[in-house]
Amino acid sequence: MTATLYLKQLQCGPMQNYVYLIGDPSTRQAAVVDPAWDIERIVHAAQADDYTITKVLITHTHQDHTGGELFGNYIPGVVELLAQVDVPVYVHTTELHILRQIPISSKIGTDNNHSITLGGGVQITVIHTPGHTPGSQCFLVQNRLVAGDTLFIGSCGRVDLPNSSPEDMYDSLTHKLMQLADDTVLYPGHNYARKPTSTIGEERQRNPYVQFVSLSDFLHAMGYA
Repeated sequence: MTATLYLKQLQCGPMQNYVYLIGDPSTRQAAVVDPAWDIERIVHAAQADDYTITKVLITHTHQDHTGGELFGNYIPGVVELLAQVDVPVYVHTTELHILRQIPISSKIGTDNNHSITLGGGVQITVIHTPGHTPGSQCFLVQNRLVAGDTLFIGSCGRVDLPNSSPEDMYDSLTHKLMQLADDTVLYPGHNYARKPTSTIGEERQRNPYVQFVSLSDFLHAMGYA
């Protein structure tokens, strides 16, 4: 059977980040999601599989996902990648201004239901999922969800950081991600679990953060009520 999607998961850095390569086997073009920590390894992984990186997709602009200064240390990221490949960077419109080191001409603002293609039949759909950050977004491709720091296996992203919103997180989890089909495969932004992937169906049954029947219950559990 001919493959219809290329999807590679790479764990990078001491914060157990997952970086993803999403590719179209018919064009050999790939998008890299949240390139940070080990740019050489990421580029070489794509090359080794005969893919050309043609796009960068950002789930959110925290430095462990995009590169930059964090806790007094510098993390290589999008800037270093663009020095090797001149490609557009897709980031939610509410967070475009945060990537100050990226030329304006390289940044493309996204919003909910934005469609991104890789030159063939593979279509990536943006799902805007604010909560962890205002511009957090997930990428749905076929029945795979690259979820960044919105939904983890057994938990969800933090909402106690500057510009986080527990109210938005509840809405994103309940009214967006939990509306996806049970067999949708979850690819989280960090390796925080005993396995690298899950499904929406499994999370619906086992993840306590998606089981609250009301916003007030969610806020109470998160310590906000």
